[in-house]
Amino acid sequence: MTIALGFLAIILATLLGWLLKQTFNSAPWEMEVVSDTAHYGPLGDDKSKLIALLGLLAVVSSFFALILSAYALRMELGDWVPMTEPQLLWMNTVMLVIASGVLQWTRNAAIAGQQARLQPGLIITGILTLGFVLGQFVAWQQLQNSGQFITNNPSNAFFYFLTGAHAVHIVGGLIVWARATMKVVLGKGEVGQIRRSIELCTIYWHFLLLVWLVLFGLLLQT
Repeated sequence: MTIALGFLAIILATLLGWLLKQTFNSAPWEMEVVSDTAHYGPLGDDKSKLIALLGLLAVVSSFFALILSAYALRMELGDWVPMTEPQLLWMNTVMLVIASGVLQWTRNAAIAGQQARLQPGLIITGILTLGFVLGQFVAWQQLQNSGQFITNNPSNAFFYFLTGAHAVHIVGGLIVWARATMKVVLGKGEVGQIRRSIELCTIYWHFLLLVWLVLFGLLLQT
C-alpha cells in the first residue's frame, strides 16, 4: 500500500507537470493581453484562477492520500474481509476515460479557435460524466441488494466512502462545467473566459480520472 501511495503521488505530480507545461507553452493569457486586453480580461484573473485550481488539487490530493493511508492501516487488522466490487465499475471507468478524452479534444478546439466543436464536446463530456456518477449510484444499489451494506465490514465502509468522496468531487466539477456549457450554448460570455474555463475543467477532469484509476486499482487488489 505504501508503494501504491507513492505511485499515486508520482502520477498526480506527473499529470500536473504535463498540464502546466501545456498551459504555459500556449500562454493564452499573454497573447490575449497583448492583442486585446479589454476583450479577454486581465492577466491577473487568469493566473489567480489557475493558482486557485492548483491549490484545490493539492488539497484534494492530500485528502485522498490521508484516506488511503488510513485504508492501508485498517486493512492490516484481523476483521478485514475483502469485498467483491460490482462489475459495473468497469463500464463506469470507461465512461470517465472517454469523458476526459472528449474534454481534452474540446480544450484543443478552444485553443485553436474552432468554436463549432465546443458545444458538442462539452455536452458529450457532461453526459458521460453524469453517466459515471449515476453508474456509481447503481453500483452502490447493487451492493446493497446483495446484502453488502456499509456496516457489514470495514472494507465495505471504505469502499462506500472512497467512491462517494470521489463522486462528490466529480459533481463539484460538473457545476463548473454547467456554467461554461451554458455560456457556450447561449452564446454569452467572452471568448477568452470560456476558453480558460474549459482549460481549467480539463485539468480537473484529468486529475480526477487519475485519482479514480488509482482508487479503482487499489480496491480491486484489496
